Amino acid sequence: MRLSELLTPARIRVPLHATDKEGVLRELVNVVAGGNGASEEVLGAILEREKQFPTGIGYGVAVPHGKTPALSALVVAAGTTPAPVPYETIDGEPVRLFFLLAGPESAAGAHVKALGRISRLVRREPVRGRLLAARTPDEFYRALCAAEVP
Repeated sequence: MRLSELLTPARIRVPLHATDKEGVLRELVNVVAGGNGASEEVLGAILEREKQFPTGIGYGVAVPHGKTPALSALVVAAGTTPAPVPYETIDGEPVRLFFLLAGPESAAGAHVKALGRISRLVRREPVRGRLLAARTPDEFYRALCAAEVP
């Protein structure tokens, strides 16, 4: 599975406008839920997961995620912030690069694979650098696609 198959430029926000954790999560949830009334349920699932264990994986990256019946399939959104956002992370550093995943319990396998894929990609500093340097959703998407080439 490739992230570029789950993520499209339409689901990428460069830059995100929010300056705090909940604002960023709300902005990304609105991207995946499309304002179809599921936004609050999806946000609730994401926030509940954050309470259990924050999803800041280090390197200035967070991967908030949650499972909810409000969505029929796994969806992914991504974005960057101009300034670092305070976030509970493994290394204590704030976050500028976000990947949000949400979907139903039935998509748990794809969910875990996508989390692993993101984690492997963003561990590489050149990849993080190119994603953070992207000025448009298309640039971000092209950087992601290039990083996924074997």
